[in-house]
Amino acid sequence: MILTPVDLAAVPRLLDEFADALAGQRGALAVLGRIKDSLAAVDGPDIALSQRADHHAQAIGLLHRFGLGTLDHAPEEGVTWDGQAVAIRMEPSVIVHEVAHYQLAQPERRHLADFGLGAGPESGDKALCEAQRRVFGLDCDREEALASLLGVLWEAELGQPAVLAFLEQNWLEGGASPHNVRHFVRNVAELMEGGFIGFDGRPTTRLR
Repeated sequence: MILTPVDLAAVPRLLDEFADALAGQRGALAVLGRIKDSLAAVDGPDIALSQRADHHAQAIGLLHRFGLGTLDHAPEEGVTWDGQAVAIRMEPSVIVHEVAHYQLAQPERRHLADFGLGAGPESGDKALCEAQRRVFGLDCDREEALASLLGVLWEAELGQPAVLAFLEQNWLEGGASPHNVRHFVRNVAELMEGGFIGFDGRPTTRLR
């Protein structure tokens, strides 16, 4: 959920200011450039995640590309990921986000409910998620940040309005402050070093 509402008309300026603060950071600039380019896919005046049927179909196609199954219900009716399949009655960007989690999870956690990260706010079966939790505290926050950015880049790769998830997941909260810039650069570097994105900012199909 976005913490500070943003006027969509101000987003190009905010992204340019952020890019200025990334001067010399080629990888981070490539990633930001792909996110900025996705502004062209925004087809409404509001900052709200896409609900379009074609985007939903693309997200399911990405699940299948990774060999993941689908669950025809919302996360509130169980879990988002049950160890084999993803609940698909949710926004396309959230489905894509689960693909990123699959890529980043250690192999021994791929079969656990919600990848062993514990219950999210949308999880229906919180007891199951917590029973299978294997990641805690700062480690959980770090993996969530990586999955967030990787998911955003998959949206850009699919031609979807990735910038909306970038904003909704608060990557520009704090603007071009040194702390926020360092956070972004650190996550880009970790994804690149892990082989999850290339130096051009495009996501790969690598699994941890």
